[in-house]
Amino acid sequence: MAVKLRLARHGAKKRPYYRIVAADVRAPRDGRFIEQVGAYNPMLAKDDEMRVQLDVEKVQAWLKKGARPTERVARFLGAAGLWEWKAGNNPEKGKPGEKALERIEERKEKAEARAAAEAEAKEAAAEAKKAADAAAKAAAEAPAEEAPAAEETPAEE
Repeated sequence: MAVKLRLARHGAKKRPYYRIVAADVRAPRDGRFIEQVGAYNPMLAKDDEMRVQLDVEKVQAWLKKGARPTERVARFLGAAGLWEWKAGNNPEKGKPGEKALERIEERKEKAEARAAAEAEAKEAAAEAKKAADAAAKAAAEAPAEEAPAAEETPAEE
């Protein structure tokens, strides 16, 4: 029979309270257990001494019998000096999945297309401004006699 030291959830909705129990690995999380060896109240402050309570003698006895703690209970036991807990290293955990990578690529392509369109629009606006400046300059250089004639033509119609 394989035994785990694990958390069993109790308490009300949105007010969790956990018992640290020695249980058969096949038993349900909140179901049958062999012995209660401690308690964990996540609602208390992290520096509160009542947050994690362990019966050290019972925990040591179960560890000698071959019980294996779960990751969370191993942290508690490591803090108490009963178990050597090593932080797991999972470099794949923080990486986005395939769909997320596809969405990121799509966003990059859209951003590049938008930047290219904005650059083209700026160039077109600059060319239009140059053309307008050239036209204004040409109109300013034109003889003064032609300018009033152009103004009188629409009035005659």
